[in-house]
Amino acid sequence: MARRIEDHAFIGDLQTAALVRRDGTINWLCLPRFDSAAIFAGLLGTNDNGGWRIGPAPLAGQESPPATRRSYRGDSLVLESQWDTPTGTLKITDLMPPREGPPRLIRIVEALTGTVEVASELCVRFGYGKVVPWVSQVEGRMCALAGPDAVWLDTDGDTRGEQPATEMQFTLEAGERLAFTLSWQPSHAGPPEQPDANEALETTEKFWAAWVSQCTYAGEHREAVVRSLITLKALTYAPTGGIIAAPTTSLPEDIGGVRNWDYRYVWLRDAAIAMSCLLSTGYRDEARAWRSWLLRAVAGDPENLQIMYGVAGERELPESELGWLTGYQESLPVRVGNAAAQQRQLDVYGEVVEALYLAAHVGLELDEPSNHLLGNLVEAVRVHWELPDDGIWEVRGPQAHFVHSKVMAWVAVDRAIKLVEGGHAQGPLELWRELRDAIHQTVCERGFDPERNTFTQSYGSTELDAALLLIPQVGFLRVDDPRTVGTVEAIQRHLSTSDGLVLRYPTEGTREGMDGLPGDEGAFLVCSFWLVEDLALIGRLGEARTLFDRLLTKSNDVGLLAEEWDPRLQQQVGNYPQAFSACGVVSAALALERGARRQPSGIEGGLR
Repeated sequence: MARRIEDHAFIGDLQTAALVRRDGTINWLCLPRFDSAAIFAGLLGTNDNGGWRIGPAPLAGQESPPATRRSYRGDSLVLESQWDTPTGTLKITDLMPPREGPPRLIRIVEALTGTVEVASELCVRFGYGKVVPWVSQVEGRMCALAGPDAVWLDTDGDTRGEQPATEMQFTLEAGERLAFTLSWQPSHAGPPEQPDANEALETTEKFWAAWVSQCTYAGEHREAVVRSLITLKALTYAPTGGIIAAPTTSLPEDIGGVRNWDYRYVWLRDAAIAMSCLLSTGYRDEARAWRSWLLRAVAGDPENLQIMYGVAGERELPESELGWLTGYQESLPVRVGNAAAQQRQLDVYGEVVEALYLAAHVGLELDEPSNHLLGNLVEAVRVHWELPDDGIWEVRGPQAHFVHSKVMAWVAVDRAIKLVEGGHAQGPLELWRELRDAIHQTVCERGFDPERNTFTQSYGSTELDAALLLIPQVGFLRVDDPRTVGTVEAIQRHLSTSDGLVLRYPTEGTREGMDGLPGDEGAFLVCSFWLVEDLALIGRLGEARTLFDRLLTKSNDVGLLAEEWDPRLQQQVGNYPQAFSACGVVSAALALERGARRQPSGIEGGLR
């Protein structure tokens, strides 16, 4: 039976993450970092590529039953799943404690009522499901090792360490519980300290409770906003502050197609917008950490600014294909690395300077390195803004003069000017003002179609692009400008699906489209949230609320969203959970709250 992407929940330790399917199978886990090779890769292949199922023992010839219900424990990343069986109720608590030693995956199994027969089957495959480890028992602890990697299993039960899997079957009566802990260590380092699962659970709950208590949002959509903020926090690599786009690779945008990419890296754009969402809801420490990550990653070379980096600022992210994996629902190829890292995307200058501007506005003043970076970024815009680029959507077709890219180049200069005018930075104001005016005039002359009263995807193009929805949000034009309203309405008419969600741009089915790829894709969820914001901005608040509520119904049962929604298959598609989509929830909720108060954003010309 095909499993949906939204059948998965998500746990993590602020350095990596695991996906937990409804039937109790963990089929995706990279160790020790988000971008490390997976030890469980069944998500992108078969059970033989690695996974760990715990749940009620299935009847002979039947599949493992899905959980009857599941939820996160309060505002945390601790997952609880329950199965009602003919003989009793079973609960499994899954967590990854915020890391203070080796990475650990903890699973606590408990019978709530009656008697339940439980099965555990652990299949470790290093190297993205390719490398079979040597499994042995060391002083009562199971160890699976191969090459540089080793994992250790601690439990009070008896395991059978046989290939292809370590299996265990046991019976629990009401009130009885059994804990399992899987720890990763370099294979040369020896066994890790044996953990206390109950203590780890308590520590993890306290961590998330303390973090969520800092949230300043108290609006009507608090549950969705807090879950989205927790997701953003969990996608932050704690040692460096880098915020990844998603913890998975190659979950397809078009099921069965080739639009499969590795998102386990830090996109400047996505991370800057995530930082803005966190700042707007009270989280300054994360913003400060991300700014430090940015300064280290970019260093003194903004002329060669990349659109993405590794979680520690790595620049080389070579793309390759994993031919031994069959892909999620046969969607091939499975890719690791991302060749788009070498693309030119002018919009990232705008997102980065916007993030620095917002940080300064809430009290994180620019230090000397930040001020130096600001000047270099504006100079890079001056040199490059008239060149074509690959655009926000990282097309693998020909470069073009994308209107959104030019608008964001304008944003970079505009926010730098505002930082200088506000006394937060130094710079040549008159030169920058002339540059800002030149960009604005050119975009309005070459990127606008007066006959249809809409901006277009690129200079001279007739196509539309959902990224144009950001024009009023970044302050490029007033919200009541006829060109703003015309663009929003044109996108609604031509890029909306039957249920009102928004496509990024037109695709060509089996033919190669403007993005250089065959196939179609689903509605891009963050674009749909952008439309919510625009509708609220132009005064159509009721319509904005209706669309926002409809978007929230696309979340799964634990409040998570992938990158896209496939209106034909009625399911989530793309990498998961997606930072961009979580940002959309937060920003749109804030926009609705501002609209209800009939007040503009508190930040002049701000992106959020």
